[in-house]
Amino acid sequence: MMNVIKRAKAPTPKFFKVLRNIGLALAAVGGTVLAAPVALPVVISSIAGYLAVAGGVLSAVSQITTISEDANASQ
Repeated sequence: MMNVIKRAKAPTPKFFKVLRNIGLALAAVGGTVLAAPVALPVVISSIAGYLAVAGGVLSAVSQITTISEDANASQ
């Protein structure tokens, strides 16, 4: 059984690396829109907040997804 630190340091499958990068991009876009120095409509601010949260969750889940040791042994 892996703890969180070992899981985060373990190799990540390629598909989840792509998802992690997409999540980071979504979080960056959402954060940028939220930090904009101009007044934006409430709808856009709400969507940006949801983008930031969704991107953060997607990145975190993708980062802790690992290749199982059984799969490594069979390759």
